[in-house]
Amino acid sequence: MPTTPTAPARTTLGTTGPETSALGLGLMGMSDLYGPADEAESIATIHAALDAGVTLMDTGDFYGMGHNELLLHEALRGRDRETVQISVKFGAQRGPDNGWLGYDASPAATKSALAYTLRRLRTDHVDVYRPARLDPDVPIEETVGAIAELVKAGYVRHIGLSEVGAETLRRAAAVHPISDLQIEYSLLSRSLEAEVLPVARELGIGITAYGVLSRGLLSGHWNADREIGASDFRGHSPRFQGENLTRNLALVEALRSVAEAKGATVAQAAIAWVASRGADVVPLVGARRRDRLAEALGSLDVHLTAADLAAVEAAVPEGSAAGDRYAAAQMAMLDSER
Repeated sequence: MPTTPTAPARTTLGTTGPETSALGLGLMGMSDLYGPADEAESIATIHAALDAGVTLMDTGDFYGMGHNELLLHEALRGRDRETVQISVKFGAQRGPDNGWLGYDASPAATKSALAYTLRRLRTDHVDVYRPARLDPDVPIEETVGAIAELVKAGYVRHIGLSEVGAETLRRAAAVHPISDLQIEYSLLSRSLEAEVLPVARELGIGITAYGVLSRGLLSGHWNADREIGASDFRGHSPRFQGENLTRNLALVEALRSVAEAKGATVAQAAIAWVASRGADVVPLVGARRRDRLAEALGSLDVHLTAADLAAVEAAVPEGSAAGDRYAAAQMAMLDSER
């Protein structure tokens, strides 16, 4: 494989979204939910991604209660804002103890959240703005309608959604064009393929795929003896528990054999598989360090043939993951899984 990875191709999120890199960087782990992170290394990783041609930066106002947006602002100092596409999720409510208090995607909360986001990012607009989950108490038409008003005012360029089902996609798109749906998509998480993905394609809505390495399970770097810190949500994730973990790591070892035959790492093969799902699918990699980013960028040089794809899917068959992707309470919040 080349020592210098290929730069990501350019693509458009859906038929109406912004032009962006065909690989994005998810920033959540730099502030929250995966245990402690090194802020200087996080900023250096964002710089390395930008220098490599990765221009899609995905954040959320509740990642570290604003810390992630402040971190991104710091990383973008001296950069041309118009060359970066910032995607922001909102709606999750948290207390001072970091606890989760539910969701609020009401029109007033939507507009208020954006005001704080713009201040933290020190920017006059967000490229894609999206509710993190469907608010069960607020019709999606009201949430999208509020963002549409922000689009008209120039504060938001495009509207996205996250983890919603096919019916919600249709209802939202009837109010305003939707650029993309952010949803978990990996060899271990393929439930969107049955209904959500076909409807998204029918409506011209792109897919920004997060969790492409299944929270690290498919990274090739996880092992059964790894200790999970108290602030790492994987300690409560069913796929990382007991026999589930043993079974899932066996799938990883099967994938490793296929990847090594291609001269690739497990992570690179897993990311390349997601990228192979279609030109409308943009993988988001959650690298927190430059070495992990470099490995992820190496996936751009992994070209999976039909035979390779068959071998990958034989190693990790559809539906073979042991355990749900979230604990039961979080699964219940996913409109995409209903």
